[in-house]
Amino acid sequence: MTLLKIARMGHPVLIAKAEPVPDPTAREIRELADSMVETMTDAHGVGLAAPQVHIGKRVIVFLAPEERAAGEAPTDVAPLTALVNPTWEPLEEETVLGWEGCLSIPGLSGAVPRYKRIRYQGLTPQGQPVEREATGFHARVVQHECDHLDGVLFLMRMTDFRLIGFNEELRQYMMKPEAETPPE
Repeated sequence: MTLLKIARMGHPVLIAKAEPVPDPTAREIRELADSMVETMTDAHGVGLAAPQVHIGKRVIVFLAPEERAAGEAPTDVAPLTALVNPTWEPLEEETVLGWEGCLSIPGLSGAVPRYKRIRYQGLTPQGQPVEREATGFHARVVQHECDHLDGVLFLMRMTDFRLIGFNEELRQYMMKPEAETPPE
């Protein structure tokens, strides 16, 4: 495994559509996924897409730990997962506004509307099919990482640019329980 360099906003790889992976079980895809997990962990992230490490392939890694979940449904939590050629669909039209950051946009966070409940699928680098329902933070992470595969950064999804700021400035506000979800 290798620590990979994370592309930052402004690099063309982040706004290009990633290519499907013809053989999800290819050795280089397994090695890529392993290196992405190592890179994500080193950067203290919860998700990473291949374009974020300068590789225009449809591969994501993520987790939704229990401490980040709303605790209302088991679908709020996800173990460390690597998916090749993932797809997703909303299970209801309801969206929720929530704070997001991105390893490719260091130091900034913004409030982004996302579907509250989704179903996603893909293959692991070992060829195992994965199909799950996700809610809350889990659903947000999957949508965020899949956006990277289509050249979309969270800033492009924002509807109110008053709800973006530097993490140091937002930290005091975001730590208050009543501020978990930004005002609509």
